[in-house]
Amino acid sequence: MSAISVGQAVVLGVVEGVTEFLPVSSTGHLKIAEGLMDIPVDDKSVVGFSAVIQVGAIAAVLVYFFKDIKRIVSAWFRGLANREERYHHDYKFAWWVIAATIPIVVVGLAAKPLIDGPLASLWVVAGSLIVGSAVMWVADQMGRHKRGEDDTSFKDAMWVGCSQILALLFPGFSRSGATMSTALILDLDRVAATRLSFFLGIPALTGAGLYELKDALGAGVGAAPLAVGTIVSFVVAYASIAWLLKFVAKHSFNAFVIYRIIIGAGLLGLLATGTLSS
Repeated sequence: MSAISVGQAVVLGVVEGVTEFLPVSSTGHLKIAEGLMDIPVDDKSVVGFSAVIQVGAIAAVLVYFFKDIKRIVSAWFRGLANREERYHHDYKFAWWVIAATIPIVVVGLAAKPLIDGPLASLWVVAGSLIVGSAVMWVADQMGRHKRGEDDTSFKDAMWVGCSQILALLFPGFSRSGATMSTALILDLDRVAATRLSFFLGIPALTGAGLYELKDALGAGVGAAPLAVGTIVSFVVAYASIAWLLKFVAKHSFNAFVIYRIIIGAGLLGLLATGTLSS
């Protein structure tokens, strides 16, 4: 019997699609949803399932930003063959994304036993949601929001790429929240910070999903729940991306900060009273 049913996969696909790119922690919300449905959050197959359905959300990014990605990839290939093209920002940006992904890959492989074990606790999720909220609020207040996407540099990409490690080690911190906060501290505007977060997430999340696929299938999750969860996350994530880009163009991140604190405090209450198992 599959560790996750098709019905549960639909629910988790919706949760993943809504939260993957919002700075509220998709991993944290998935673990909360799994806990409420009595799915063991630290089960190897469940951890794998969560990583695999992220690929659906990443596919939504690929479709939504297809023109941008095509432009960047084309510039990269042109630069490989033509030295003059290597001065183009898109060519350099492609290399920056590759370089900025290396730290999270190294840490992810080295710390996998901790990530799949002790750090998968809902206590960690609750604490990370609250601490991450404070970081996000400070970053939004500190940032001068004066630099656009064309002003990004290699240093920006590396700092933002490395910040993904926080979300990897502390589920609940939020990959989007960590990357957007770092970009804001570097004085990028909110739209540029959000788009940079999207682009840097593509290789990291795709790689994680493909890496975990064998564990998800081999350890007890059926092909049907995996397929359903991935498709649902794609559809919902596409709508979530469109909404988020419109939202950050006119609003601060305060609404997300407040929401995270409420969810984190509520989760602490459920854990403390024994209503939810860690």
